[in-house]
Amino acid sequence: MILQFDFSSDEALYMQLRNQIVAGIAEGKLKPGERLPTIRALADECGINMMTVSKAYQLLKSEGYIVTDRRSGASVAGSSPTQISEATMKALRICIYEMRIAGMSEEDLIRTCRTIFREGKTQ
Repeated sequence: MILQFDFSSDEALYMQLRNQIVAGIAEGKLKPGERLPTIRALADECGINMMTVSKAYQLLKSEGYIVTDRRSGASVAGSSPTQISEATMKALRICIYEMRIAGMSEEDLIRTCRTIFREGKTQ
C-alpha cells in the first residue's frame, strides 16, 4: 500500500494516515492479520514524525481497526469494528448537508454513495 500525504492540507497528517489505512482495509489492500510497519519504519519511509504515526496507530487501535502487541507490533484486526463512531456519523452528516446545499438531489446522493461503496468492496 502506497501512502500519500498532502503536507499543505489543513487535515492533520495523523488523520491522513488513519484514513488511508481505513481505506486500505475497506478496499482489501490490507487483510486481517496483516502486519503493519513499525512506527519507526513507517515514519522513516513517509518522512513524517514518529509521534504522528503513533497517534494514528493509537486512534486506529481505539476504533478497532488494528491490534497491537509489544512483541509483534501492529496488525490489521481480524474482525471489523461493530459500531460506527459518533465522529464518523457526524462527519457523514456534514457531508450530506454540504451536498444538499450544493443542490444535490437525494437520488443523486444515494447513487453517489452506492458508487463509492462499490469502489471499496473487497474482491
